[in-house]
Amino acid sequence: MAILVLGLALFLGTHLFTRARGPRAALVARFGETGYKGLYSLAAAVGLAAIIYGYGHAPNVALWTPPGWTRHIPITLMWPAFVLLVAAYLPGKIRARARHPMLAAVKLWAFSHLCANGDLASVLLFGSFLAYGVIARILLKRYERAHGAPARAGSWQNDVVALALGTALYALFGAFLHAILIGVPAFNL
Repeated sequence: MAILVLGLALFLGTHLFTRARGPRAALVARFGETGYKGLYSLAAAVGLAAIIYGYGHAPNVALWTPPGWTRHIPITLMWPAFVLLVAAYLPGKIRARARHPMLAAVKLWAFSHLCANGDLASVLLFGSFLAYGVIARILLKRYERAHGAPARAGSWQNDVVALALGTALYALFGAFLHAILIGVPAFNL
């Protein structure tokens, strides 16, 4: 469990650190942009590896037993999460409307899985990512109020691509990849 917590602190800490403009600028000045990005990537990769290992090897400590119907929450919410995830990379109306679609996708993923899992490792994993998503969105909102929001022009054609690709990824991940990568079938109704 300690490895999971360490991984979460390292991975989410590096991501939140980017919002600390002063300390980030000091590291960029010291190591250069490439050096900073290298250190950031290394820290995030080590954190992600620790999360994966720690979650996979965490003891099953049940905090509560979720009702059976809660397994439908991730099945329902992961479709828009995948669409938002793809839309984050395509300038379209979805991206403009969601403002920060990657964070919205992370929050949907975390919330939906938090509802369906009652063990300690899941609460730590999904609860931490949900808290990160909320905190990061608040920090971005404050930054945009102070410095202005970026222009978000885009086309509906990119929305069609985001919807189609997000739906295909949702179906592929739900039908096959979740069972292969996570060890639990997602569409096991």
